[in-house]
Formats: sequence, structure tokens, C-alpha cells
Amino acid sequence: MGDAIPKSVDEYLAGIPEPARSTLQRVRAAIRSAVPPETTEAIWYRIPTFKYKGPLVAFAAFSNHCSFFPMSSSLIEAFKNELKGFPTSKGTIRFPVDKPLAAALVKKLVKARIAQNEQKKRR
Repeated sequence: MGDAIPKSVDEYLAGIPEPARSTLQRVRAAIRSAVPPETTEAIWYRIPTFKYKGPLVAFAAFSNHCSFFPMSSSLIEAFKNELKGFPTSKGTIRFPVDKPLAAALVKKLVKARIAQNEQKKRR
């Protein structure tokens, strides 16, 4: 990957080698199927990010893995049983470059994040 910051999620994905590109495209499709229509996609901190009432979730490819960023450590804790087998840190779920997270799991995480962001905005 060069130093040029991609201007769009499509541009970001175009610069990712296979198999990671297809893997991330599947994760992106799962996220898209779960978000409200007014959700936007942007490159934020150099990675593809979905925004809905603030940053919602993000994903990225690295040399040896892909990451899904739920932007909520409490969510990773809440879903820890479903995330067994995936290395996690405070804000990251890592998965193999050739094996996307299950669409059903991605959708659950996204819906939980939507609820968190909607609650935050109500306060």
C-alpha cells in the first residue's frame, strides 16, 4: 500500500490485494444490509468507516489479517462468546484475510452499535 490516502471506500478496496479484498467486500455488504439508509461511508483515520449518528463501525486490511472495529469495547465484551476463536483487543476483532466474519455476526454487532449511537444522541 502506498502513502496516498484513499478518497473513498471503493478506492481503499481497489488497493487491497486478494483474498483480503473479497473478504472485506463481504464484510462491507453485511454492514450495509444492517444500517439505516442515511448511514454514510467515509475514509476516517485512513480506514473505511460507516457513520450513523457518529462513527459506527470500521474495517481494514493488514498484511496478515483483517480487522473489524466496532468502536466499542463494551460490545466486544458483550459478544465475547460469539467471538471465541477470533483474536480481539479493546476495539478490534481480527479475522483471517481469506475468511470473513459471518454476516449474521456482523449484522448483530452493527445493530448493537446503532442502538448505542442512538442512545448517545438522545442524552
